[in-house]
Amino acid sequence: MVESSTHELTAEERNPSGRTFFGQPGPLSTLFNVEMWERFSFYGMQGILLIYMYFQTAEGGLGIDEGVAAGIVGAYGGMVYVFCILGGWVADRITGSERAMFYSAILIMAGHISLALVPGIPGLVLGLLLVAVGSGGLKANVANLVGHLYTKEDPRRDAGFSIFYMGINIGGLVGPLLTGWVQASWGFHLGFGLAAVGMAIGLLQYWMRRKDLPEDVHAVPDPLPRSAYPRWILIAVAALVAVGVLLATGVVNPGNLAGFVAILAAVAAIVIFAFLLTSSKVTGDERSRVVAFIPLFIGSAAFFALFQQQFTVVTLYSDNRLDRDLFGWEMPIPWVQSFNPVFIILLAPLFAVLWTKLGRRQPNTPVKFGLGIALMGSAFLLFLPMVSTAAVPVLWIAMILLVATLGELLVSPVGLSLSTKVAPVNYPVLMVALYNLSVALGTALSGSLAGFYSEETEGSYFGILGAVTIAIGLIMLVISKPVHRAMRGII
Repeated sequence: MVESSTHELTAEERNPSGRTFFGQPGPLSTLFNVEMWERFSFYGMQGILLIYMYFQTAEGGLGIDEGVAAGIVGAYGGMVYVFCILGGWVADRITGSERAMFYSAILIMAGHISLALVPGIPGLVLGLLLVAVGSGGLKANVANLVGHLYTKEDPRRDAGFSIFYMGINIGGLVGPLLTGWVQASWGFHLGFGLAAVGMAIGLLQYWMRRKDLPEDVHAVPDPLPRSAYPRWILIAVAALVAVGVLLATGVVNPGNLAGFVAILAAVAAIVIFAFLLTSSKVTGDERSRVVAFIPLFIGSAAFFALFQQQFTVVTLYSDNRLDRDLFGWEMPIPWVQSFNPVFIILLAPLFAVLWTKLGRRQPNTPVKFGLGIALMGSAFLLFLPMVSTAAVPVLWIAMILLVATLGELLVSPVGLSLSTKVAPVNYPVLMVALYNLSVALGTALSGSLAGFYSEETEGSYFGILGAVTIAIGLIMLVISKPVHRAMRGII
């Protein structure tokens, strides 16, 4: 175990080789690649997950009700981000970020292998659990590792996160395209197997180049005393028993799982905020920044409650409402999910250049959040002109996802970057986990909200959610100045 050090590494110590990657520190390429392959496997699997659950057994699926299946997808997506708490805690107190991320990647690969090889509901449960735990650990720590490549004053930080985000979306583009094609040609289990292969490639290249990362990625900021290990093991066992009882008694079931995860994420966020605000290890300036993060947390949850519906409502919409015929060839359902990463790949470099050019003149984070949230609400309103159209053109859904992507680029990479900037020194990964809890809450809500969607209600569904989300974005713009002041020097 390497304990935390008070020594702040210089820019040269964070990139000792001196090599660069698109003008950023060279080790960014290592993290860019591992996250690209992890997202290839994650989105490749998620691209076929919902239809695997609700397709009939004769079609290779599990025959689960559509509404229940959408709720499970939302709950699973939310649990990925809830498990960021576990990944952040393990990194902060036991292993350090680098080792926590490496072991998490192994769990992800094992989850995809389970989905590929274990048939039926048991394979689904085991696979999703392993992927959720592993993805939570990886997501909480890889963002922190990217943050370690920069000093807190480095103006390249937001640009670096935008480039890193482009890697995420290269994987998110190619994953659904290939697994969707493999699933349509040879079946679901080979599609899940392809996701496992992608994660294996990412794990291998990371293992070969992990030595290039800065030395402080191995530090444990707040080491857990050995004497406390038995107590935490008992807590973990008690939590597992409690979950088992809730499932066995039917208190938590597939129909209400998404709502349960949303409540869990909200409660966990309240506990973490309270912990950070009362900890004696958090300074006055750090406490003010944590308070400033609260409205951004709420705004992020609202954004992702709509954005993550591309894996629930938009998938159902693509299956039932979209004209996917292109010159006599029917586009696979999962391919619609590749529009968003295509736009990210095209636009993320432009945003990175823009933030780099503007430097300290760029809009502050609350303003970026407000604009991004309003754009996401506007994307939902764009569904309304097509309510009476029997077969919606593919280009229309592409336009909707373009607007949503513009909003995403103002919220998601910026939120990740902010969580590393406002993090208290003693709890760097826990702050990233807190940001990911906002995504967990939004993702779980996307599954719960999907239960209200149908072709008959789509006008009111898209209209109400779009209008409410735009209003949240406008409120964020109104309060942006006091929120920014409370961030105490963080842009």
